[in-house]
Amino acid sequence: MLLAADVGNTNVVFALIEGREIKARWRIASDPRRTGDEYAVWLLQLAEFQGFDSGDIDQVIIGSVVPRAIHNLTVLSEKYLGITPLIAGQGAGQWGIELDIEQPSSLGADRALNTIAAHAKYEGDLIVIDFGTATTFDVVDFTGAYKGGIIAPGINLSLDALVGNTAKLPRIAIERPESNSVIGRNTEDQMLIGVFWGYVALIEGLIARMKAEIGRPAKVVATGGLAILFDEHTELFDAVDSDLTLEGLAIVAERAR
Repeated sequence: MLLAADVGNTNVVFALIEGREIKARWRIASDPRRTGDEYAVWLLQLAEFQGFDSGDIDQVIIGSVVPRAIHNLTVLSEKYLGITPLIAGQGAGQWGIELDIEQPSSLGADRALNTIAAHAKYEGDLIVIDFGTATTFDVVDFTGAYKGGIIAPGINLSLDALVGNTAKLPRIAIERPESNSVIGRNTEDQMLIGVFWGYVALIEGLIARMKAEIGRPAKVVATGGLAILFDEHTELFDAVDSDLTLEGLAIVAERAR
């Protein structure tokens, strides 16, 4: 069984994967200061509570956009599981895809992993949108090559900046406004409209521009926590795939075997 660790700027997601089937997953806030011992106490107890034996883990892979976290997760793997982990994008965990951009080494692990998984699951040219701390738009051509993309502020990041830099605006939940009107009659409604429909307009506009530049039909695949919210109330996406990054880790680990 594979233990995969997807380290983002906000959360670390651990998953136990058999073949390409995700058997269990756990999430913890990202903190580069968290030690391997702390990870072990938390993770191994949760796995045991759900009936999994750490002795069944025979491979570990780490995909991280937080470089400082890699060392502590390596300690977790080597000290408590007796396994030298694969690091996605390095050594035996190389991407195995063409990175057709100016600075291939600067591409985040999550975006490369999304590219690998999306190409494995969907045909043709793709636009992959990941709703994370930042919202990223990535273009994958029909051969599986990564062609470039866009980085925009994540919706939570935008809301935090709005609330944190104003004296009177309240914190609101990110949800679809009850009314279809884009003229709000109170402060909370106006904020919801700006956050939700403003972000929909951003996504629609960028997708349209990317498709025009690609010049061929392209499917839009969304991943990340807020993808489902936008999918329920718009027709922006051809597919929503919440496990894309973990599936990319499973594919890289499978190739390394």
